[in-house]
Amino acid sequence: MCKKVFTALIFIVGFWISARAQQECSLAIGATESDTIIQIFQLKEDQVAHLEEFKAALEIETRLLDEERKNLFESHPQTTPEDLTALGVKYKVLEERMKQVFKKYDLKLLALFNEKQYQRYVTLCQEVSRQPLGMVRE
Repeated sequence: MCKKVFTALIFIVGFWISARAQQECSLAIGATESDTIIQIFQLKEDQVAHLEEFKAALEIETRLLDEERKNLFESHPQTTPEDLTALGVKYKVLEERMKQVFKKYDLKLLALFNEKQYQRYVTLCQEVSRQPLGMVRE
């Protein structure tokens, strides 16, 4: 009996932890064709214009971060385990900055969504077991 309770408790805790660790649901503005986003969320003309602006700004920011990444790999010493560890830490920082840039533009687009569009986003996120980003009005 005790073993069953313990197993159930472990299962519940594991499920709770995995649910809390869900990945955020990205709109993938830089990776997804604009037409797909426009059609799925039935964006209005002004929203489409903003989407295109966001894509252009995102491209510039990610290009700069990609250059930093290339420079890091070309210039950072990689001869000792300590060098590689330091490189990994610096790369992780760049990777996190890149994720934050994508998230920033996702949030900007979500801020333009009306309630129906945002609910469509939430529904799609739930279908793929992702955590939707909160909608913040600008």
